Amino acid sequence: MSTELKKFVVWGSYCENVLEKRAPFRQAHLDNLKALHEAGKLLTIGPTQDVTKVFAVYAAPDLDSAKQLVEADPYWQNGIWTDYEVHEWIQVY
Repeated sequence: MSTELKKFVVWGSYCENVLEKRAPFRQAHLDNLKALHEAGKLLTIGPTQDVTKVFAVYAAPDLDSAKQLVEADPYWQNGIWTDYEVHEWIQVY
């Protein structure tokens, strides 16, 4: 992957009753995550144990590109993720 990519930490929130509401979109969401990971644009992602928050690390050239990756996800587009914050991250180790 290009050395020009920066890393971005994303914290987001899930909707109420996420386990039921995500069902119609889950496979498309997982397929999207797999494609992003294989392309080197997603380093890691997952929910908190209580499934109220999502944490991810994306690789993108800039903040707007990182936001586009989040907003292209079926969970964002269908209201499963209800909000998010993105912060550029400097990986030390």
